[in-house]
Amino acid sequence: MCGTEIRTELPLAATELSGCSCCTPGARTQTPTPVEGSEYWVEGLTCGHCVQTVEKAVNAVAGVESATVDLAAGAKSRLTVTGEVAATAVRNAVTGAGYSLAANN
Repeated sequence: MCGTEIRTELPLAATELSGCSCCTPGARTQTPTPVEGSEYWVEGLTCGHCVQTVEKAVNAVAGVESATVDLAAGAKSRLTVTGEVAATAVRNAVTGAGYSLAANN
């Protein structure tokens, strides 16, 4: 745009593990601010793209006001969901996106 490049810098949290096929090893991701709501633990997330995929799937569920993921690459990531929605609907959205909820959910 007229030789001017606009970039937005976001706070990032480093990850020591290699990312999925869409990210390079040592990729960084933004840590979302937690919100009050129901918490679930999601397995298999490795990068920001994974986070966006889960958030988009859960946000599409009827009754969900918001869904945010706190990424912990290589470990269980926290999914916080606000709104009136059944746990089975959240589980179905997460598994439909290609990930799984931890057994303790």
